[in-house]
Amino acid sequence: MFLDFRYCGQRCREYTALPDTPANRKRLEKVLAKIEAEIAAGTFDYASTFPTSRNAPGAQPVVSQVGVAPRPVTTVAAAAAEVAAPSTPTFRDFVSTWLAEHQVEWRRSHIKVLNSTLNGHLLPAFGDKPVGTITKSDVFSFRAKLAEKPGRTGEKLSAKRINNILAVMRQVMADAADRHGFVSPLATVKPLKVRKSDVQPFTLEEVDRILKTVRMDWRDYLQVRFLTGMRTGEVNGLKWKYVDFVHRLILIRETFVLGEDEYTKTDSSQRDIQMSQPVYEALKRQWEVSGKLSEYVFCNREGKPIDNKNFSDRVWYPLLRHLGLAQRRPYQMRHTAATLWLASGEAPEWVARQLGHSSTQMLFTVYSRFVPNMTRQDGSAIDRLLATRFATTNVAASEPAAPAAPKP
Repeated sequence: MFLDFRYCGQRCREYTALPDTPANRKRLEKVLAKIEAEIAAGTFDYASTFPTSRNAPGAQPVVSQVGVAPRPVTTVAAAAAEVAAPSTPTFRDFVSTWLAEHQVEWRRSHIKVLNSTLNGHLLPAFGDKPVGTITKSDVFSFRAKLAEKPGRTGEKLSAKRINNILAVMRQVMADAADRHGFVSPLATVKPLKVRKSDVQPFTLEEVDRILKTVRMDWRDYLQVRFLTGMRTGEVNGLKWKYVDFVHRLILIRETFVLGEDEYTKTDSSQRDIQMSQPVYEALKRQWEVSGKLSEYVFCNREGKPIDNKNFSDRVWYPLLRHLGLAQRRPYQMRHTAATLWLASGEAPEWVARQLGHSSTQMLFTVYSRFVPNMTRQDGSAIDRLLATRFATTNVAASEPAAPAAPKP
């Protein structure tokens, strides 16, 4: 960065060798204001302010006004010292204040994720730096180092994970910039491009194979997940008080996240899921297993909610390998429910309500190729489709039989 001013009728430029950052710009503006004030007062000493400048030897000497005490001159060293001085709190201190002020707004699970990100990545890298001195270059360097770190699976951190880490830093720095009067270095840093992952739902035949092969103690759990579209935390945190057998509804009111019961992901996630006949029968069987053991519908032997990692590692992935099916996260059971509903002809609006989406926009974005028409309105179509394969009681049989044709 350089200082640009006029002295003795000439335009002068003096370079400071300081990096071009919003914080440095703001502080050098103050330095420039001091220089211009000294020029106006007749106390500016070019040689003292810029001792290594080529302009210094030919500069006019300082002429003090009679009866006016000379004002102190501004030196480049003083300017550099002012820029280097930490006039803002350290990142660590600001984060401590930021968390204390905002944690009342957040869910406990969100606070745990924030602390994990801060303690694992951000504080080791920026903890001792004043927030006003963190530059865009620092952010890019940090991001490059993140890209080399191993992820949970042994591979490098994904672009999505890196974006999530920087999103926390973006929130912190935006608040710090607003309070301390500087421009956040992340203001113009764009998130990394995340490769779009296509949904991989199971076909009806694959669902049938899975349910016929899985251990009996897990069959009803999988059947409910495949046919309701509940999120992992919703089904693992489902309690018997939210199962309405009379009206055949599953009331989604809570979710189980990071070992604790929490409010659902969003307000629209609070919903009532209609039970198809296979789901109704699975929950009836499950009541005989856990109804008196635990408040949770699906639980371990101690009555506690299912641990998703334990289920994935010991049941789900071994089952897929045994059946020769492509490895997919358990979350694909939710996608399977959505695609089965849509393929059977259910109305997208109804499907969106069952999944807990606030609108059909995401539904068409994610599942567009599975939407054959928009004619159904209620949920009966999926019942007829599933009854032929999963229900022990044929749903169609419950409908009034057509009167027999009279004999001639």
